[in-house]
Amino acid sequence: MKDTDKTKSQQLMELEEHYGAHNYHPLPVVLSRGKDIYVWDVEGKQYFDFLSSYSAVNQGHCHPRIVKVLKDQADRLCLTSRAFYNDALCEYEKFMHEYFGYDRVLPMNTGAEGVETALKLARRWGAVKKGIPNDRIKVICCEGNFHGRTVTVITMSNDPSSYANYGPLTPGFIRIPYNDTEALRCALDEHGNEVCAFIAEPIQGEAGVFVPDDGYLKTCYDLCHQHNVLFIADEVQTGIARTGRMLCSEHDDIRPDIVVLGKALGGGVLPVSACLADDEIMLNIRPGEHGSTFGGFPLAARVAVEALKVVRDEHLVENAERMGEIFRREVRKIKSEAILEVRGRGLLNAIVTRPVKGRTAWDICLSMKDKGLLAKPTHDHIIRFAPPLTITEEALMQAIAIIRETFEEQ
Repeated sequence: MKDTDKTKSQQLMELEEHYGAHNYHPLPVVLSRGKDIYVWDVEGKQYFDFLSSYSAVNQGHCHPRIVKVLKDQADRLCLTSRAFYNDALCEYEKFMHEYFGYDRVLPMNTGAEGVETALKLARRWGAVKKGIPNDRIKVICCEGNFHGRTVTVITMSNDPSSYANYGPLTPGFIRIPYNDTEALRCALDEHGNEVCAFIAEPIQGEAGVFVPDDGYLKTCYDLCHQHNVLFIADEVQTGIARTGRMLCSEHDDIRPDIVVLGKALGGGVLPVSACLADDEIMLNIRPGEHGSTFGGFPLAARVAVEALKVVRDEHLVENAERMGEIFRREVRKIKSEAILEVRGRGLLNAIVTRPVKGRTAWDICLSMKDKGLLAKPTHDHIIRFAPPLTITEEALMQAIAIIRETFEEQ
């Protein structure tokens, strides 16, 4: 085929294949525009976005309020570094304190940086406050986790595609099964004096929207406090209203010692992450002991405040809860041998599939793409569905009709 015979999408995908690193396997669609719950490809075809950039676009694509704040601040001041104060960061820090109720915020950029920061805060607390010898400090984590891609973070993973051939990995981690309070109890009984923290996702997203049993987080939280261990909630994907609560931890009525936020904190326009904690934990790190050139830069501070105001003003917590209930109810009515399970909370949901006539979850996603809905498999047999939290019931039912048609034709 001559280049002139190829679609613009085909030409652009070939450019990326030729010049980009091969560390992703995207669905074959090239997007060029987005608005609210929709995206358009370079040929102009419209799609429902049911991935939301892995929950980074909870407020919808190019939300006008967020974009306006971004543009206004970009015209004034974008970056100062932390060598100086700026007039946006202090207001952001106060806003975060009032919004989430923690004494302090430590601003970073990406979710993985946020997790790294939480681990450093916990280890520093373990050494300074708990008195654990520096070479014996341990963190308990869970099988099936996905906390990011840095070398230390992939040490916590039990997925070879994350950690294989990146050694030597970081010592000091104990991995236990997820959704198993007895495993945590045993680990704490054996190692508790040397454990500074337990880190978990309130719902494991990359594992396929694995929702733990009711009360799991509360029992883990109580066990941690019995052993003077910090509870770290990685809310990078589950936070900011995604599961029908501002923080997913609220489903179990707990207040984690450290909360990691990211993704939707940037309103879908910037990478913004943060750690929330109280003085007892946060003030163990002093000037020069941790930081980031872009962490808390003026543009990010203004955007994050507006992104959170949009969530509050547009009642996205309530909408996520109501639309999620409708989604699971309607999708469970679909009659298809390819569907094994439908699970989720709020608007973080998944369909667990099985091959029918050789068609995999990837094939199903390709078929949905052709019909105008974008979603992506995880772990080969699970499809995650996470539209922007601004979706209306009418639009949701239209999207569900595409999902139903795709599965019923299997």
